[in-house]
Amino acid sequence: MKIVSVVGTRPNFIKIAPLIEEMNKHSEIRQLLVHTGQHYDATMSKFFFDDLEIPKPNINLGVGSASDAIQTAKIILIFEKVLLKEKPHLVTVVGDVNSTFAAAITAKKCGIKVAHVEAGLRSFDMTMPEEINRILTDHISDFLFTTEESGNKNLIREGIDKNKIFFVGNVMIDTLLKHKEKSKKSKILSKLKLDKNNYAVLTLHRPSNVDDKKSLENILNILNEIKKEIKIVFPIHPRTLKNLMKYRLLKYIKNKKNIIVTEPLGYLDFLCLMNNSKFVLTDSGGIQEETTVLGVPCVTMRNTTERPVTVKEGTNVLVSTDKVKIINVCNSLVKEASVKGRIPKFWNGSAAKRVMNIILKNLN
Repeated sequence: MKIVSVVGTRPNFIKIAPLIEEMNKHSEIRQLLVHTGQHYDATMSKFFFDDLEIPKPNINLGVGSASDAIQTAKIILIFEKVLLKEKPHLVTVVGDVNSTFAAAITAKKCGIKVAHVEAGLRSFDMTMPEEINRILTDHISDFLFTTEESGNKNLIREGIDKNKIFFVGNVMIDTLLKHKEKSKKSKILSKLKLDKNNYAVLTLHRPSNVDDKKSLENILNILNEIKKEIKIVFPIHPRTLKNLMKYRLLKYIKNKKNIIVTEPLGYLDFLCLMNNSKFVLTDSGGIQEETTVLGVPCVTMRNTTERPVTVKEGTNVLVSTDKVKIINVCNSLVKEASVKGRIPKFWNGSAAKRVMNIILKNLN
């Protein structure tokens, strides 16, 4: 049985790692790892592949950065040649990025079955490129592996055959639980001169927040207020840095007291940083899940979330980008950071095992 697994961005690496590890336990599986190159930085890729113990990709499509349409088209054109040569029995895609949908549609057009890991998530916000990728990928996949029960309900509501849907848990959490102990050896706190539980972490990259000057400026003004109460560590996303430079807004964060700007961090360093923080301020999807398992308060600067279980059972609070609301919530957490949350069902480190058992049982 030949399985091609596709990654394109750093969050994809985190999700694919436990699946690769699980496939390696089965001698009847021959696997190939394809990196589309959607996000490619040699240093950062090495960090993640080393930290997560992922083998070097067998194939790199090298598509690079471009508009959503051009990037998707490039992947389809190049990936088709890979599939025609390799003729796999299954293509496995993870998450909701352009690489996810592009690889899935290419496989389907070639008559190859598709497994979507992290299926069924919905923000119900069609302005998000990821929402389009999620919906399209789910509707052409043969195996839909969901992380939370809302995913099952969404898929059934959309008319997808329930026999294709499998509630398995969260492979991202498999990776977190495997590396949590190892992350404690990270020197990131001493490197940045931080004291445990005495700083906040910020991540910011969503187009709606960083591509528009007014939106980005609003968030920077919010940070200016929060930093009066607590240090903020800001590993800066390339997209965000590009726009800060474009709009000449670097002055808001450069050499400012209580704002520590770093380059993007490796997985273990960032996990350590999150785990020891007072709270995390983010617009990321995956971080909402990781903080829920770590028991760290998460303040999400979005109007909607495709991961509602993190609000219902976890530590996540949706605050939109309302200045007063964000500042009030963050100041409250500075004074009292304890939150009550439960770990969602099946987020126990065995999701990848469930995925592979189902594939082996059902793939003809």
